[in-house]
Amino acid sequence: MAEFALIDLIRARCAVAREDVRLGIGDDAALLAVPAGQMLAVSTDTLVSGVHFPKDTAPFDIGWKSLAVNLSDLAAMGATPAWATLALTLPDADAAWTAAFVDGFAALAREFDLALVGGDTTQGPLSITVTVHGFVPESLALRRSGAKVGDAVFVTGTLGDAAAGLALLQGPGVAGKAQEHLLARLNRPTPRVAQGLLLRARAHACIDVSDGLVADLGHICHASAVGAEIDLTLLPASPALLGLVAAEARVSLQLAGGDDYELCFSAAPAIAIELLNDLARSGCAATRIGRIVAEPGVRVRAVDGSLVASPRPGWEHFSP
Repeated sequence: MAEFALIDLIRARCAVAREDVRLGIGDDAALLAVPAGQMLAVSTDTLVSGVHFPKDTAPFDIGWKSLAVNLSDLAAMGATPAWATLALTLPDADAAWTAAFVDGFAALAREFDLALVGGDTTQGPLSITVTVHGFVPESLALRRSGAKVGDAVFVTGTLGDAAAGLALLQGPGVAGKAQEHLLARLNRPTPRVAQGLLLRARAHACIDVSDGLVADLGHICHASAVGAEIDLTLLPASPALLGLVAAEARVSLQLAGGDDYELCFSAAPAIAIELLNDLARSGCAATRIGRIVAEPGVRVRAVDGSLVASPRPGWEHFSP
């Protein structure tokens, strides 16, 4: 398939009409209208075969995940998704693979009324770069830098599922619904956009858990010049994780596994019950897992209050 035929395929399968897209795919640049009183939130992520997803991952799942990880960043800012661009590098112009990839991308895009407005295609090792754009009122944008000593620390959903799914792919096969759940969490994460909107003007700081809970909460602590303590026994785990993974391994996956794309945030303890109830009604429950303290760093405490060593740091590119 020639390049422009490939672009036509992508455009046809990702068609979403929005009034704020004045000119979309097909010209030298898109023309987009930002609503009055809104800031434009922009995030870019690149996914590389063999690094961000196993090489034999289904193309539909790659398409879904390439958008999901970006939407998760918008969720962590309290932004409403609007537009995306896609830069797709392919070893060859495989029409069937590309169609399945774009179907995965488009399936998630339609859930959020997100329009694909441009991008690029080129030949080379499989790599996908997505940039998303969303809207957020200036006074309501969530940031990493607002955590306060005394805040409670929360996380949405459950932790460790995606890392466990990856471990299953790399180890002996396990059949059953538990494995299906963990692999779905790895391949088709759910960006917590609705929950991010609920946290506007309520959370003091927020981040999405992409590189591991300890690492990402550490980013909040660094930006806010505070520390955090996590209660190990409070970490939320899915029935699938509890049923398939031994306790010691489970702790490592939950603290440092990453790829869950849940939201970790801090807020005043006084609003904890109201906030947890609202999040539960939104379709994704959250759990209070710790507190913000003055001493820098992230510490994990066992049920008896003793410190537990974090098993390893979260994911970092270019680490030795």
